[in-house]
Amino acid sequence: PPLEGANRPALDPTAFRGNVTVVNVWASWCAPCRAEHPFLERLASDKRIRIAGINYKDQPANALRFLMQLGNPFAMIGVDTAGRPAIDWGVYGVPETFLVGRGGLIRYKQVGPITAENYPRFVSEIEKALSER
Repeated sequence: PPLEGANRPALDPTAFRGNVTVVNVWASWCAPCRAEHPFLERLASDKRIRIAGINYKDQPANALRFLMQLGNPFAMIGVDTAGRPAIDWGVYGVPETFLVGRGGLIRYKQVGPITAENYPRFVSEIEKALSER
């Protein structure tokens, strides 16, 4: 389901088809999620891709507060209160970020936060996914 109050639709995997989408699994209680957020904001400024979020085992009010404080880079936000969808994605913990190619397949997975050190690699993987037709 969508994050109530965020004014964004729920995660819709069918919307991934034909697009390059970054899916970030995050929570307001996760300190590394807070640290990586500026990198998600930077990625969101690239109009060739979309950023989707899965809010993981969080309280909706806390998640909304997090987004109000740091900005909302997400075009779609799904809520995973029980952790079941995260298991389906193969999430070990938060944050984790997936790059989904135009065909709907996961092209790259970043375990842990996006940082200054690994951001260039992530952008390189986005460029590769964008070049695939």
